Amino acid sequence: MNKAELINAIVAKSEMSKKDADVALSAVIDSIKDALKAGEKVQIVGFGTFSVKERAARTGKNPSTGETIQIAACKVPAFAAGKALKDEIQ
Repeated sequence: MNKAELINAIVAKSEMSKKDADVALSAVIDSIKDALKAGEKVQIVGFGTFSVKERAARTGKNPSTGETIQIAACKVPAFAAGKALKDEIQ
């Protein structure tokens, strides 16, 4: 499901217009991004938790040349599904 299909699903399950659903979804996504940029966790009970994890610097290998390269440390977004979501899917 892509963003447009998700907006259509929101419209079908609510009485919102397509434009309002797009604005609402964009606001939710932007709010999650802003919180993650600030180093905060976003916990949605019954759904899951968005967080930022740090990856340490490491040595890697270029697959095409076999050359050893140094990979810098970085921060990556992570999502952990909540128990209710896991139970719903099984």
